[in-house]
Amino acid sequence: MMRLFATLLAGLMVLGQLAAAQSGPLRIEITEGVIEPLPYAVPDFVAEDGGAKDYGAQLARVIAEDLNGTGLFREIPAKAHISQITNFASPVQFADWKAVNAQALVTGAVSVSGNNLEVKFRVYDVFAGQELGNGLRFKGTTEGWRRMAHKVADAVYSRITGEGGYFDSRVVFVSETGPKNDRKKRLAIMDYDGAGLQYLTDSSTIVLAPRFSPKGDKVLYTSYETGFPRVFILDVGSVKRRALEDQDGTMSFAPRFSPDGKSVLMSITQGGNTDIYRMDISSGRQTQLTNSPGIDTAPSYSPDGSKIVFESDRSGNQQLYVMSAKGGEPTRISFGQGRYGTPVWSPRGDLIAFTKQNKGRFHIGVMRTDGSEERLLTASFLDEGPTWAPNGRVIMFTRETQGAKGSSSLYSVDVSGRNLKKIRLNGGASDPSWSPLQ
Repeated sequence: MMRLFATLLAGLMVLGQLAAAQSGPLRIEITEGVIEPLPYAVPDFVAEDGGAKDYGAQLARVIAEDLNGTGLFREIPAKAHISQITNFASPVQFADWKAVNAQALVTGAVSVSGNNLEVKFRVYDVFAGQELGNGLRFKGTTEGWRRMAHKVADAVYSRITGEGGYFDSRVVFVSETGPKNDRKKRLAIMDYDGAGLQYLTDSSTIVLAPRFSPKGDKVLYTSYETGFPRVFILDVGSVKRRALEDQDGTMSFAPRFSPDGKSVLMSITQGGNTDIYRMDISSGRQTQLTNSPGIDTAPSYSPDGSKIVFESDRSGNQQLYVMSAKGGEPTRISFGQGRYGTPVWSPRGDLIAFTKQNKGRFHIGVMRTDGSEERLLTASFLDEGPTWAPNGRVIMFTRETQGAKGSSSLYSVDVSGRNLKKIRLNGGASDPSWSPLQ
C-alpha cells in the first residue's frame, strides 16, 4: 500500500479503497499511468554556506527534470511561488503553497566543505499539511552532485507513488557515428537521462548488444573484432575486457547475465545450428539448453532465475518461447500476427517486453508471461531492442528513421504506452541496456 495525494486520483486508474477524504492523503495502488500530472513545487535548495550557492539551484533543477520527465508530475514554476524557502528548519507555510495549487512540496538544503557535499531534504503533502516520511540526507563529493540530485528525486518519487525510482541509474548502449552505409560503433555509458556520457571502447570494430550485470559493474557485449561475432565481458571501472567463448569455428552472441551474476546465457552457432547455452563465468563450463533446427536466440531470465524467455524460428517464423532455466521443452507464448523478437523479462516479473514486426511496421510491446494481454506501446518504421528501467515502469528502446540518411536514437515510453520521449544525446545510439539502481 502507498500514500498519495487525493488530486492524483483524477489521473490514475487505481485499485483499493480510499482511506481518507479528498483533502488528505490516500492509500491506493497504482496500476496505470497518469493523465493529469500531479502539481508540485521544488524551490531552490537553501545554501547553508557560501560554497553551496550554485549547487542549491542545480540540485533543484535536476530533481524537477527527473520528476517532470516521468509524465506523472507537473512543476509549478518559481515565479508563481508565494513563499520563499530561506531556512530549511523554518515551518512550512502550507496556505501559501495551497494558494498556488501545489499538492506536493520538496524542500532542501545543501552545504559544502572542501570537496564534500551534503544534501538534506523533506517531502510534504500540502493539503494534509504534513511531511511524507522523515527527512533524509545524502553525503558525497561536489563532482557527484548530479547523482545526489537523482537520489533525492528517487526518494521523492517513491514516497509519492509508492514505487521504486529509477533516476539514479545508468544505461550502456552503442554509440553510432558516420553515414548509414559506414556506421562506426562503440560502447558508451551514460546516466539514464543522457548526462555523464563516457566511452568504453573505440570504434575500430563493430560492437552489439551490451548488457549490464546485476550489480552494474560489468557489461557483456558482442564484438566482431575477430571477424566473427564473439561475446566479451568488460569491467566498467577498469574498462578491461576478455572473451568469454574462445572455441574455434563457433560464433557467440546475444549474451545476458543470470540474476545472480554468476553465469551467462548466450547463443552459440556450431555446425550451422544456433542454440542457447549457459556458461559459468568462473569455470567457463557450458551447458546446452536448447536443441532445435531453428535459430534460438535473445534469451532473458525471469527475475527469480527459474525461467528463460527467448526467440526462435522453430515454428517457421520468429516467436517467443518460455522454458525452465535448466532447459527442457519450451512453451510458445506469442500467437499474434507478425514476428516477435528480443524479449526481456520485467524486473517485477509480471511482464515481458518485446519487439514486434507486422505489416511493415515495428512495435515495442508487452505481454503477460503466459502470452496473454498483449499490448503494443509504440509504432514506427523501426523500433526494437527494449530494456526495462529498474522499477519496471519505463522501457527504453532504439528507434531508427527511414532512408539513406536515417539514424538511430534512444527513446523511452511508460509501460502504459504514454510519455514517449527521445533521450537527449549527440549522435546516433542503439542497443540500450538499463542498469539497476546505483
